[in-house]
Amino acid sequence: MPEKRVTVGSKVGLHARPAALVAKAAAAQPVAVQIAKAGGDPVAAGSVLNLMTLAAAFGDEVVISAEGDGAETAVDAVAELVSTDLDA
Repeated sequence: MPEKRVTVGSKVGLHARPAALVAKAAAAQPVAVQIAKAGGDPVAAGSVLNLMTLAAAFGDEVVISAEGDGAETAVDAVAELVSTDLDA
């Protein structure tokens, strides 16, 4: 199962607009993408509510994972968004 550790790049963390953008991108992937704070339980990355309940703040490390055909591409796409300042 491909996974990638990234640092949350948005100054507001995964909240509101950044969470919506990440959830939309995750939901568009051909496989289910999960995200977890380092050491925490994974949640579905395609849900804005799930992303907001992670309480992932700016600078926090998260782990993004997926399984199945296209998982590596899906993980890379979501990881790129999470590590970008989406509120800029």
